[in-house]
Amino acid sequence: MFGRRIVLFTILGFKVQVDASWLFLALLVTWSLATGVFPAWYAELSTAAHWWMALFCMLGLAASLIIHELSHSLVARRFGLPIRGITMFIFGGVAEMEEEPASPKAEFLMAVAGPIASGVLALGLFLLAAGGRIAGFPQAFVGVLEYLGFINALIAVFNLLPGFPLDGGRMLRAALWHYKGSLREATRIAARWGQGLGIGLMVLGGFNIIAGNVIGGMWWFLIGLFLHGAARASFSQLLTRQAFEGETVRRFMTRDPVTVSPDLTLEAFVEDYLYRSHHGLYPVTEDGRLIGGMTARQLRGVPPEDRRLLRVGEVLVAPSPQNTIPADADAVKAMALMQRSALSRLMVVDGARLVGIVTLKDMLDLFALKMDLEDLR
Repeated sequence: MFGRRIVLFTILGFKVQVDASWLFLALLVTWSLATGVFPAWYAELSTAAHWWMALFCMLGLAASLIIHELSHSLVARRFGLPIRGITMFIFGGVAEMEEEPASPKAEFLMAVAGPIASGVLALGLFLLAAGGRIAGFPQAFVGVLEYLGFINALIAVFNLLPGFPLDGGRMLRAALWHYKGSLREATRIAARWGQGLGIGLMVLGGFNIIAGNVIGGMWWFLIGLFLHGAARASFSQLLTRQAFEGETVRRFMTRDPVTVSPDLTLEAFVEDYLYRSHHGLYPVTEDGRLIGGMTARQLRGVPPEDRRLLRVGEVLVAPSPQNTIPADADAVKAMALMQRSALSRLMVVDGARLVGIVTLKDMLDLFALKMDLEDLR
């Protein structure tokens, strides 16, 4: 889902980070408020005031989304669900869960926490704005409070729509899960609602574009497109989790993988390994002990003439939790690690020794086979 991310800060133990796509949203929101919304609502104010209001509203929107996702994260932690962090991206924010909720109750309470937080925040901002008007605060200050109250109310209402993976869709899934007793069937139905809602938003966006509201229409169309894809992907992710549930990495790994000696020159590594095997990652071992990994990336910036002199041991990447996984670890954790690290191959270890290598392709091939044989769809 995400591209390059920047860590902003940590709050209550949760890492808050921003995806590069958020910058587009921040610029779009600031520009549209400063040039469209506020000049229409507060025509008597100066252009500079409109821009300052837009800037503070954009920052307030970011804070509102973080509060919304933080409420999800706190409830998730209460039920023992690990949260990787909160990420801001072009369509808002998301609390990144590593596991599915253990019960319908946990799912429902975690989902409803977000809209409740946004609703309470909206009410508080509206009351502050009303008090500010009575107290004679500057109109620009009151206008910012009113807009942030409106946007938080909109966030609460929109997220209550019954389309997975929106909060309302998760509440629907929790109810179906409780009623049917099957998380997979509940997710299938809630995801279909999400796909239908996404199509509806795309149609709404199309009508707005035809009516002349090009920016608003494009925005609704993109949100609908994202929701449709996210609903479909969420169900696929659940199927993947259930297919690998209880399986260990040892079952999927390739034993006795191609390894590289740390004394090998970079020139020999290129000629004898990269050009022949075409693997994305080569474990570097010494007497069976893993001392690192070698990829084509380590060759970047090394002039061809220096490759005859430099050796693999001088440029390798040291073993780390990002490129290794224990043989007895859960296969679902291996999939999650590959997704986080953007690696398609992980070195499998037993203590300090290399015992194999696991690839995303092998795991997906087995997943497809299980889909066919066990009727997981």
